Formats: sequence, C-alpha cells, structure tokens
Amino acid sequence: MAERLAEELSGMEGNLDEEEHREATFYRLEALGFRVGQGLAESLLRWKYIQFSRDRPRFTDNLDVIKFLCKDFWTILFRKQIDNLKTNHRGVYVLTDNTFRPLIRMSMSNRNEAIAKAQSYLWFPCGIIRGGLASMGINATVQAESSDLPSATFQIKTVQMAQPSPQPQQQLQQPKS
Repeated sequence: MAERLAEELSGMEGNLDEEEHREATFYRLEALGFRVGQGLAESLLRWKYIQFSRDRPRFTDNLDVIKFLCKDFWTILFRKQIDNLKTNHRGVYVLTDNTFRPLIRMSMSNRNEAIAKAQSYLWFPCGIIRGGLASMGINATVQAESSDLPSATFQIKTVQMAQPSPQPQQQLQQPKS
C-alpha cells in the first residue's frame, strides 16, 4: 500500500529509479503542503485581523512574520509553539521543535535508519511553512532535518527581491494650448 501511495503522489507511473521516485514524491508532498500553508495562513490572518485593531499594522518586518509563524501558526498545526528560534538578522532563520509531533512515535531500533526515514515526514511541513510565508508576502526556501528524534530543525532562507534601480523622474510638462 505504501508503494502504491508513493507512486500516486509522484504522479508518474512506470519504471523510475529509486532516487527519481523519491524526488518526485518530495516535490508533490511539498506542493501539497504549500497549498495547505497558504490556506491556513490566510484564514488565521483573517481571524487575527478581526480580533485586533485595524489601526495596528500586522507585521513590520520579516522577523515579526517568523515570530507569528513560531507562535500562532505552529500552535494551530501542532498544538505547541516552536521551542527555539535563531536568526542571523540577514534573512536566515532556524526553527527548532524538540518534540515534533509527527516524529514522536517513530521507532528507533536502528538510529541511522530511523533518522533517514524521518526525513520524508518533514517534506510536507516544509511546504506548509513555505506556503504560510508566501501568503504573508515572504518568498523563502525551507529545508528541514532531524538529527535526533523526535527533534526537527527547519531552516528558512528568505529570498531578497532585487530592488529596482531608481529611474530618473520625468518632470511633468504643461500641455501647450
């Protein structure tokens, strides 16, 4: 059944080598998570907007958005806040969840094998994070790893949009009559 599900998620049938199959499944799960994250963030922001004053701006910078993600967004998804947030203040954020719910009941008979299998459980949450950030106006890449179960670490790198070069302003001329 798991093999059939993986084939359906990959969207490809036929003979694929294991790595291609794994990559196709990754992209599909991440895309599904992206859509879920977008919808959840939009709903949560709508609810927060109603709850708070309209005079107060929602977020002033990327760090405020990431804090919102760590507190409110993560609590809705996993019933707890992120345990640790680190940043270099240059667009890289590291979120650590020491008891990541999808990994709590994972068997650890062979530690290396368990950690390798845990990686596939992190693809969907990566998409959720990326989708949530995208709906709040932040273009980012998200990578996840689990080096010690049930802990999970998500690294978010915000993509800086190129600032358009200032164009010389043309002076408006009065039409001649």
